[in-house]
Amino acid sequence: MKKISIARILVTIFFIGLLCVPWMVRHFSVAEKTAPSPDAQAARARYGFSLREVSHAAGIDFVHQAPTLDPKLAPIMPEVASMGASVSIVDYNRDGWPDIYVTNSAIGSKNHLYRNNRDGTFTDVAEQMGIADVNQPGTGVSMGAVWGDYDNDGYEDLFLIKWGRPELFHNDQGRGFTRVSEQAGLPPWINANTAVWFDYDRDGKLDLFIGGYYPEDVNLWHLRNTRMMPNSFEYANNGGRKYLFHNLGNGRFEEVSAQVGIDSRRWALACAAADLRGTGYPDLFVANDYGVSELYLNDGGHFHEAGKEAGVGFAPKSGMNVSFGDIFDQGKLSIYVSNISEEDVLIQGNNLWVPQAGSALKYDNLARDLGVELGGWSFGAQFGDLNNDGNLDLYLVNGYISLDRQRSYWYDFSKVAGGNSSIIGDAAHWPAFNGRSLSGYQQKHVWLNDGEGRFVDVAQAVGATDTYDGRSVALADLWNTGALDAVVANQRGPLLIYKNTVAPSNGWIEFSLEGAKSNRSAIGAQITLYWDGKEQLQQVSGGNGFASQNDRRVHFGLGRNPQIEKAVIRWPSGTVQTLNNLAPDRLYTVKEPS
Repeated sequence: MKKISIARILVTIFFIGLLCVPWMVRHFSVAEKTAPSPDAQAARARYGFSLREVSHAAGIDFVHQAPTLDPKLAPIMPEVASMGASVSIVDYNRDGWPDIYVTNSAIGSKNHLYRNNRDGTFTDVAEQMGIADVNQPGTGVSMGAVWGDYDNDGYEDLFLIKWGRPELFHNDQGRGFTRVSEQAGLPPWINANTAVWFDYDRDGKLDLFIGGYYPEDVNLWHLRNTRMMPNSFEYANNGGRKYLFHNLGNGRFEEVSAQVGIDSRRWALACAAADLRGTGYPDLFVANDYGVSELYLNDGGHFHEAGKEAGVGFAPKSGMNVSFGDIFDQGKLSIYVSNISEEDVLIQGNNLWVPQAGSALKYDNLARDLGVELGGWSFGAQFGDLNNDGNLDLYLVNGYISLDRQRSYWYDFSKVAGGNSSIIGDAAHWPAFNGRSLSGYQQKHVWLNDGEGRFVDVAQAVGATDTYDGRSVALADLWNTGALDAVVANQRGPLLIYKNTVAPSNGWIEFSLEGAKSNRSAIGAQITLYWDGKEQLQQVSGGNGFASQNDRRVHFGLGRNPQIEKAVIRWPSGTVQTLNNLAPDRLYTVKEPS
């Protein structure tokens, strides 16, 4: 089949735009209304679980504020200020109960750390902990956060992703946080949307990768000019640089990206790390906006980019998410990358890269075959077994800019996309939004894995009925019940907490890992669970999805009457540990053998 470029598609839209406008008006006029409350008991009976939004009842009434940038960008402010809502999960005080950190993105707005009160409610402690007032004038604003114990003292430290001054906060044994950005050697300004903690050289200390979006010499509040947009909708190479900070072990980091083979100025929106080939070293996957994805294979502490070789880096799209999941229970991780799909306008389609049988490198895109290709204007997505049946499901949030339901910006968007680099790259050439929507008010997707190679969307039936502009989603067993709850951060919208109630017939097991020779957070550790003739691989993550991080504890659903054979842990140090005599419906705390 002849490949059709994104630009060519959008140029075609430009010439038929007048024909599309009536459909767009009709589309927005019948946009999805909030569905009635689902019958939770019926949902559990049919699908094995149900979701109930409980943020207010849990004491959380947070609404994200978007940034207001340089007045030169006012005509297209809804687009350039369309990111920043983020959620990450951390047990910052080591009490065994997951806490929630959310970012705000307006100058002067405050971030929030919601401490789990262990009774179904949360209390915001960010102010007293010293990590609330982080969006001060002249320092930029928050885009996300990832947690990792960089000094191996047993407490998770905070890296704050920003358009502006990146920040590192040391966790002072759960009593507060100390800002250590300068001491750590971080640069003064990075316009980043993504970061991940991982131990790339396996020396037992967590390193930090940061992916730039806008170039680092751009101050979005004080622009020299408006030529700060991507120079192509398919192969943009004028974005922010990529950074790899090597942990020196004394509270300082050294930037080594060029030395280890990472050199790119694509527009990074998401990244995640995992040992994809079984070498013992974590590889790095980067989803880029306006271009191709990048797969950096780790050759013992030095990287080479192998996206085309692996089959994941040849089709330019709008990559916004990276999540790993062993969807076929074969001990191999697939990779989910979200993109843009709008019916009758632009169908990029999301990618689900599945390892080819017998290959440690090649991938096939099975998103269409498995039913997870079309997700609207997709952002964050996470794999997790939501109904504890033993198969990993997929929760995706979407929706770009929800303004006037009756008027669409797609036609004007296509005119820019079809232009040359000088038109695309200058914000002054972009038509004004004037309150119009762009892929707004979209239904979310909760795809249930049927265990036979297909995913079925059950979002409306199980209770995920919101149509806010979703950005990031994180999964965590917030109530320590053995069920994965979902926390969703929405751009210019409320933080939503979906409490998960699972049918009691399905079992589960969870692991909380602590490294010894490995980094103490155990980030990068992989657990393979064997039960009922199946095996499933999961890992401890230092950040994944879009601007998010799941609970560091690893959760497995087991199905009915499970018979667990064993769990095998491959620690980042290379140590392999086998756990026998495991019982379902329990959390196991495991320390790496020293």
